[in-house]
Amino acid sequence: MAIDGPSGVGKSTVARSLADKLGFRYINTGAMYRALALAADEAGIDVADNESMKEFCASVRLGFDKAKNAIIINNGDFSAEVKTQKAGSLASVSSANPSVRELLVSFQRSLGKDGGIVMEGRDIGTVVFPDAELKIFLDASLEVRAERRHLELKGERETKADVSAEIQERDRRDTERKESPLKMAEDAVRIDTSELGIFDVVEMAFDCARKAGLVVK
Repeated sequence: MAIDGPSGVGKSTVARSLADKLGFRYINTGAMYRALALAADEAGIDVADNESMKEFCASVRLGFDKAKNAIIINNGDFSAEVKTQKAGSLASVSSANPSVRELLVSFQRSLGKDGGIVMEGRDIGTVVFPDAELKIFLDASLEVRAERRHLELKGERETKADVSAEIQERDRRDTERKESPLKMAEDAVRIDTSELGIFDVVEMAFDCARKAGLVVK
């Protein structure tokens, strides 16, 4: 099951809750891009330098900790840092790199090849698993997304206006990048979460899963 959408629409919370209800495994691909960007930055690599990132991707070792539900990069666990603004900013740049996307898409496919997963990201239904049994695209207004992200970053010195500007820039990069741009799959179900609570969104998505035959009675 694929759940896509821009930042701040509730993908992670909805996907995790839905996976619990279905008895599926939850996989957050956005966290993978953030972790890889952090690992590269920690190694002293400029994530905006395509050649340097290409070399890094060619030599990096990837693993997956099922207990923590987190990607492991060169034996390092970055799960505690992936939600920071720094991680998001780095990933926003590095995720446009073809080598980065090729590496992580291949890794994501290996994790989901046996099914029984709810995978969330920005290109799951269009690139990673275009034949997914169910595709859901979550969306919300910019104002609502900025408010949610601002609350999530509580403790970091970012104003709501700054967060809104960063989201708009991230949207531009995501939708305009050549490799795997953010877009809704033609056969996806769109859910606008602007005026909905998490419980309502999860129930709507669960109903979609039931209609798709993914709910085991």
